[in-house]
Amino acid sequence: MELWYTEKHTDTVDFSIKVQKHFYSETSPFQQIDFFKSEEFGTFFTLDGLMMVNEKDEFVYHDMITHVAMATNPDIKRVLVIGGGDGGTVRELTRYKHIEKIDMVEIDEMVVRACQKYLPLTADKLTDPRVTLYFEDGLKFIEGKVAQYDLILVDSTDPIGPGEGLFSEAFYTDCFNALTEIGILINQHESPYYSNYAREMKRSHDKIEKIFPISRVYQFHMPTYPSGHWLFGFASKSLDPIKDFKKEAWEAFGLETKYYNTELHTGCFALPTFVKKLLSE
Repeated sequence: MELWYTEKHTDTVDFSIKVQKHFYSETSPFQQIDFFKSEEFGTFFTLDGLMMVNEKDEFVYHDMITHVAMATNPDIKRVLVIGGGDGGTVRELTRYKHIEKIDMVEIDEMVVRACQKYLPLTADKLTDPRVTLYFEDGLKFIEGKVAQYDLILVDSTDPIGPGEGLFSEAFYTDCFNALTEIGILINQHESPYYSNYAREMKRSHDKIEKIFPISRVYQFHMPTYPSGHWLFGFASKSLDPIKDFKKEAWEAFGLETKYYNTELHTGCFALPTFVKKLLSE
């Protein structure tokens, strides 16, 4: 008997992975958490039946959520990660020795503890002394904070369930206030391809554009996410990711990356015509 994990990308499109073992299944106060072992993607976990992270392609997402901002402002010292319970975003941040403070706010402690146990590839830097973990609602955590962070990374699930509020105008306004004058906000921006995801992408972009004077969108290719074509939003009070790109400064860090590079930094902001049209409508 074969065991398969199948995720519905649309009502008429499924994505499936042959599973060797389904070895963890728990329901937290917030969501259903499952861990699987597969031949192609190694260990992976799902929340409410949706793929979050796997050992094979996690580097794509974590490179792109982190290094684009760090190459725009290499002097970032104080960072807030909202979500990111698998720890991969924090792992990439800890590679920058000059970063002084990394706060990670994750509403579901069970996700973090399961990843520390079963997915050390992404979670093994959560014990770095510069990292402080807060197991609470990111929406409430950021309320009232003023000019405390140089970078905020919203490493959220889709805008359903626990992640829904992280796509609201009130939340983006709180992020704006919590950033310094050269602060940057990066947010998980959904996919432009299937209509249900494209709708959320457009809604998110419209809200951010109202609040931040600089608002850009960049793309990356994530094999296990719906359509494989995924986006991040880049927003800032004063820094433009192309005009203010610090190529030489970032290269001087000497970081070895598997997806991000300085050629890709500029190229990822060059969007297909249909995406540009969606964003401008």
